[in-house]
Amino acid sequence: MRPRRSSSWEPPRRPEPQARVNDAIRAPRVRLIGEEGQQLGIKQIEEARTYAYGKGLDLVEVAAQADPPVAKVMDYGKYRYEQEQKAKQARKNQTQIHVKEIKLRPKIGVHDYETKKGHVVRFLNQRAKVKVTIMFRGREREHPDRGRDLLMRLAEDVKELGAIEIQPLLEGRNMTMVLAPTKNAGVVRKDAETEAKLGSQEEVQGDRNGEAPAQEGRPESQSGAQVAEAEAGVP
Repeated sequence: MRPRRSSSWEPPRRPEPQARVNDAIRAPRVRLIGEEGQQLGIKQIEEARTYAYGKGLDLVEVAAQADPPVAKVMDYGKYRYEQEQKAKQARKNQTQIHVKEIKLRPKIGVHDYETKKGHVVRFLNQRAKVKVTIMFRGREREHPDRGRDLLMRLAEDVKELGAIEIQPLLEGRNMTMVLAPTKNAGVVRKDAETEAKLGSQEEVQGDRNGEAPAQEGRPESQSGAQVAEAEAGVP
């Protein structure tokens, strides 16, 4: 009985090209590089393999397009592992740039403006770029200078954390500006967190030393002699 064909057919993935190793090398002769990187000249393929096997290593074709191809003596398993680790580290070190967007109206109120500005500050402290968009409607399009003034006001308010990367640009009904985080972005928040942490540690250390500050609103406890005098009616 024939197996049923899948309705969602996908073409087979083309495997990534791999270096030819040992017996997979088809060239009759190669330019041989030793295990220490030394040039050993042009060798017949069998002679090159014999040299590599005598060292307990592999013969790896590293430049197939050359004439003759270049082959190097190495531990191929170790080489593959090191290449994978380098690629992994390179991906880890890649800087990911995120772009956040904030939209404003030309006639935005004071409270809404402060809220939007707070969002911009938060995004910049997260080391993200911020695209600020002014949306014009109706007759507001006749006064683009108001939108530009609003964008420049915002840039001035957050200049310690963000610098203008793209100047205000009017495109259709919208005017946009892009802010990029400065070197100070995120630093202030970290300093505040550090100070708060150090403050809490000092309070704990003070409690351990018996020097904790007295709580406000609570009267100091009376001594035993004062309580006895009050009970005996001594003036």
